[in-house]
Amino acid sequence: MRGWQVKRRERTRQLIELGGLVVKAGLVELTDDDRTALYGALLAVANKLRGEERGHALALWKRKGKRAFEAEQDAARDT
Repeated sequence: MRGWQVKRRERTRQLIELGGLVVKAGLVELTDDDRTALYGALLAVANKLRGEERGHALALWKRKGKRAFEAEQDAARDT
């Protein structure tokens, strides 16, 4: 396989995984699949990350995400 094909597949996988996170977070249902609302929300997050609260916001979001992933794994083990 050529190098550009490998990179393209890696990028495709990354995009699919990121889209899956949007779905997993419930944002598609909460916005009625309104892509302008989703994009606006993501822009608001990006603006926050460009600001002075970047470190605090990242730490908070990482903790929340970690807890959610762990809770999901625990629930999967219990079934």
